[in-house]
Amino acid sequence: MTHYLLRRVLLGVVQVFLVVVGVFLLTQALPGDAAVTIAGDNPDPAVIAALRDQLGLDRPMWQRFGDWLAAAAHGDLGTSLTGPRSVAEVIGSAAGPTLLLASLALVLLVPLSTGVGVLAARREGGRLDRLITSTTLGLYAAPEFAMAILLVTVFAVQLGWFPPTAVGGSLAQEPGLLVLPVVVLLLRPICSLSRLVRAGMIEAQRSPYVLHARRLGLSPARITFAHALPNAAAPAVQQLARTADWLIGGVIVVEAIFVVPGLGTTLLEAVSARDLPVLQGLALIFASTTVLVNLGADVAARVLSPAAEAHR
Repeated sequence: MTHYLLRRVLLGVVQVFLVVVGVFLLTQALPGDAAVTIAGDNPDPAVIAALRDQLGLDRPMWQRFGDWLAAAAHGDLGTSLTGPRSVAEVIGSAAGPTLLLASLALVLLVPLSTGVGVLAARREGGRLDRLITSTTLGLYAAPEFAMAILLVTVFAVQLGWFPPTAVGGSLAQEPGLLVLPVVVLLLRPICSLSRLVRAGMIEAQRSPYVLHARRLGLSPARITFAHALPNAAAPAVQQLARTADWLIGGVIVVEAIFVVPGLGTTLLEAVSARDLPVLQGLALIFASTTVLVNLGADVAARVLSPAAEAHR
């Protein structure tokens, strides 16, 4: 396990570095830069040249990236090009709403997807199983923005049950603002995870150790949750990690639709303003989060299903 962890950590460092390099190069390929954005309605070449000199954008590309990388290695992500705030401050002020949405989605996702998957597996081939399967397939095929627009139209505009956006509101003080965004974030992950749990549970229920537990006269609930479910959970745990990765992109879409002032909105604003330090800081955080979440999921899968890992 120690050798495995060391190898995965080293691979993760390389992956994060490649993501940061890719974001830097792609941003450089975009038309314009932060100086042009700041100049705005006064696109005087002399003004733009002065801004580029002030922001350090006139230096060679490799030199700017090297300076940022050296500073980032010491925990300094630089300063935003469009304001006096540091990148850490910009990201820190926007992280709260994003973490709140993602945390709520993950906390609700695990019991809901597990419950739906177990319920479908225990009714394999029945009407309830077919209903759950067809519903999850239909919901999974619908993109997030389409479901968000549909939910806003029905529950916010027509019924008036929830606010349509978070404009002028506080997520901490008005829980109703969170309902529709969290529902949109949950729809597709519940579909994918519940189907994995269902498939794993069906296979586990036919395994020798579950059949032996039934011969011993153990209760169905104990067989399901103490014997079958832990062995069926390994693939679902790995999918949960991929879902956490997906939530990063999903949160960006949801925040844009519901006007939530989180990391997704900050990312869009940074792209629009060509604010390279903020983009690089966000890329570093997103990539590091992805690597750590996947590493944790793989370790959990090895612990939950050591026999399966031993044959790989």
